Amino acid sequence: MDEESDLETTRVKAAVCRTFGTPLVIEEIEIAAPQAGEIKVKLAACAICHSDILYAEGAWGGELPAVYGHEAAGVVEAVGPGVTTVAPGDHVVVTLIRSCGHCHYCAQGALVACETTFPLDENTPLASGSGEALGHGLRTGAFAEYVVVEASQAVSIPKDIPMESASLLACGVITGLGAVANTARVEPGSNVVVIGTGGVGLNAVQGAALCGATEIIAVDLADDKLEAALKFGATSTINPGKEDVGETVRARTSGRGADYVFVTVGAKAAFDQSYSLMGPTGTVVLVGMPASGVMSEIDPGSIAAYGQNIIGSKMGSAQIQIDIPNLVSLYKQGRLKLDELITGRYALEDINEAIDSVKRGEALRNVILF
Repeated sequence: MDEESDLETTRVKAAVCRTFGTPLVIEEIEIAAPQAGEIKVKLAACAICHSDILYAEGAWGGELPAVYGHEAAGVVEAVGPGVTTVAPGDHVVVTLIRSCGHCHYCAQGALVACETTFPLDENTPLASGSGEALGHGLRTGAFAEYVVVEASQAVSIPKDIPMESASLLACGVITGLGAVANTARVEPGSNVVVIGTGGVGLNAVQGAALCGATEIIAVDLADDKLEAALKFGATSTINPGKEDVGETVRARTSGRGADYVFVTVGAKAAFDQSYSLMGPTGTVVLVGMPASGVMSEIDPGSIAAYGQNIIGSKMGSAQIQIDIPNLVSLYKQGRLKLDELITGRYALEDINEAIDSVKRGEALRNVILF
């Protein structure tokens, strides 16, 4: 890689989405130097999240060309003026959560809802070799050898944590586990159902176990993923293709239904079914993101009569400067599984193969290594 000074641009390899629904294109692009409040990170690993795939397929629209990828870890190479939270040489997890710390929502601790507009929201740091602007996908653009992000998006981690495992903390882990621990605040002794046992769902499962849930029922159509769920703390599993989910959940919860139901996939059928699985005063937590236009129906009379709740969870309601160090501590204690989430490791040049594997349902998390 031909690298220029930090005062100018850096040439890097990236996987660029130029047309929705077609393979990503490996190109040499230019990334700007970090400006005030920003940092440049040389990535070591970036995991592939379903959100990246859905964006690249056009499920949520957006402007092209763009560089997606947002679940990453690497080493800080340069910092812009005013940055004091990290320094060159620090190992960091890079997330898409960009927060000012003082707006209406940040003041309430809801950093994922920060309403501040940052320079990077208006001006991409990425350009093609010919100078064409490239979208800064999911505020990160981590399907590339380097990223430039707002400093609030990065959290320092110990240098003895494997980068490939650390990258998972940026999205899949904080989204799934955070939905349980932060958004829903599951109490010990609760009965929990998790619909979908991919990367996010397995973290909801292990989050429920860490919170002390008594019954943790994993639901998925793939038997291999259900088997994995048992290793992550599920007490039982249900394959909807082989048994009735509602009847089985009620049988395993003394006829009452679940206290919490986490929907970690973006499928309409999963949303529609989830409401019938919760018991009186129960809560459905919507974690998975459907494509634009997907609607789901509820029975408002039943929700009101039984005092039930339906809530959304964005990025596990994470406060990353608190949550990620705590998760690192759990990992080092052997209480949080990260390594076990990784199914495959790929070079950037093989990213389309890695994505296809995820789309076929073969992977929990595939990771691109730089």
